Amino acid sequence: MTSDTTNRSSLTRFALLSIAAAILTIALKAIAYLLTGSVGLLSDALESFVNLVGALMALAMLTIAARPADEDHAYGHSKAEYFSSGVEGTLILLAAASIAAAAIPRLIAPKPLEQVGLGLGVSVAASFVNLFVAQVLLRASKQHHSITLEANAHHLMTDVWTSAGVLAGVGAVALTVGND
Repeated sequence: MTSDTTNRSSLTRFALLSIAAAILTIALKAIAYLLTGSVGLLSDALESFVNLVGALMALAMLTIAARPADEDHAYGHSKAEYFSSGVEGTLILLAAASIAAAAIPRLIAPKPLEQVGLGLGVSVAASFVNLFVAQVLLRASKQHHSITLEANAHHLMTDVWTSAGVLAGVGAVALTVGND
């Protein structure tokens, strides 16, 4: 086994960290939605499923990329990482479309929010999980020259930013409509 192959196989631990973070944030964001009834927080929770799929794809591609060279792949399997990067970008676009679709019915028939402060607190905790893991993945991607980890890190940072927007929106609704 070459040192590059050994190096690549060790990267799967970062994908496993991303999977664990996605599962945790799904749970936290689902709790935030259940507390508040906010469709914004629901869409944020649903987008975390996209993070999970992206993390699973990263694990699969890093596992493939760690395979040594063979007859069909004289230079190894590292190009598999590019596939993961493309899938991550596509998943972000699909998440944006899904969030827009989830918001339209609530715009037509608004409902009051409940326990906004607690729900926002739980959602902020989920965002900090994603922020921390994104920073770990970004450092690892630079250290190991992994486009898969870089794409996954940027995907998680996109989630942090969209969550910040959702939190600001839900907070503004709570302040202006007087929910909670």
